[in-house]
Amino acid sequence: MTSVFIISAPSGSGKSTLVEGVRALVPGLDFSVSYTTRKPRGDEQDGREYSFVSREEFEDMIARDEFLEYAEVFGNYYGTARRFWREAQAKGHDLLLDIDVQGAAQIKCALPEAVSIFILPPNRQILERRLRHRSLDAEDVIQQRLLTARREIENYDKYDYILVNDRLEDAIESLKSILLAVRLKRAGTEQTAANSEIVNRSERCRLDNARQELQPILDSFVSAAAPGGR
Repeated sequence: MTSVFIISAPSGSGKSTLVEGVRALVPGLDFSVSYTTRKPRGDEQDGREYSFVSREEFEDMIARDEFLEYAEVFGNYYGTARRFWREAQAKGHDLLLDIDVQGAAQIKCALPEAVSIFILPPNRQILERRLRHRSLDAEDVIQQRLLTARREIENYDKYDYILVNDRLEDAIESLKSILLAVRLKRAGTEQTAANSEIVNRSERCRLDNARQELQPILDSFVSAAAPGGR
């Protein structure tokens, strides 16, 4: 049985680095490379970070019902091709989807059993610093991304797990634990001490268990949007 894992996060939260890290540690995990109509940034390569296609090509794929989900973000299309799910099922692998909150909602409608994980930055100030450090966007784009981040974060309670990306090594370990705990439950594996540690770590990231940790993060985005905030 193939498990589908949805990972969403505001731009600049370190989601891509987390995904890359966990893929190196967890075998039997396929990754869906999203299609997009936006241009490559920096050293991005076609077929690695994204499959870059023209708007016409993307809309042809929509007409052929080739997407599990798709959305238009910042004037560009992004979408998850159905073929990745079929290929993972054929190999008996799990599938990891790196998609935004719009796409996550579509996937949950199509695949209610999918496991959803939301990645948060430690606070708004650190997110802004990370966006500026990338040096990929103009100032108006950075401000738009921060505004979009606030709106996306408001959807956190629609996810099964919440993971705060403060220290990269810890975040990767927690993400790995979530994936492995789902596999252990699916397989009905005997509870050894090592397995219990994995499950306990994943449970700390469950939405209901993470709420208290989230409040200062949420407050940092609300205060920035208040009069006098930046």
